[in-house]
Amino acid sequence: MAASREQVLETAFNAAKQYEMKSGGCPQCTLAGIFDALEVQNDDVFRAATGLADGVGLTGEGHCGAISGGVLAIGYLFGRKKKDFGDMFKLVEANLLSKKLLDRFMEKYGTCRCADLQTAFFGRFFNLLDPNDLNAAMEAGMLERCSTLAGEVARMTTEIILEAREKKELSTK
Repeated sequence: MAASREQVLETAFNAAKQYEMKSGGCPQCTLAGIFDALEVQNDDVFRAATGLADGVGLTGEGHCGAISGGVLAIGYLFGRKKKDFGDMFKLVEANLLSKKLLDRFMEKYGTCRCADLQTAFFGRFFNLLDPNDLNAAMEAGMLERCSTLAGEVARMTTEIILEAREKKELSTK
């Protein structure tokens, strides 16, 4: 029996949250949660997400890594293939879906920049490359907060993907 839509969304949330709690690396954890929920396996995309943690390279400079994971999942499923590289219109679907994710994220959090999210959640930015700041971040509850955020983004992204798939199915009938 196929899982219900809500079960798929809960799988995305719970898997991403648990991965983040155990392993860290918000883009990979978000992506893994989405892929688990949708029964997708692609280690190349998963590996490509590594350097997008905490903005980019654990710097906080850049958008939230969880968004990166969601956008990578959307791109993997709806993005332009290399054989279509010369067709600028093949960019549209993945970009519209990625914008939808960003819009939902911005509506919920008001910012997408990692450093700004940390400041909103904890009152300051933590340099995760500094062992003292990393410890302070853990003491402030970053692991719990960011794991929940990764789960929320995995759920948002999975919902957007399911909506797009349903729309495609309806248009082909």
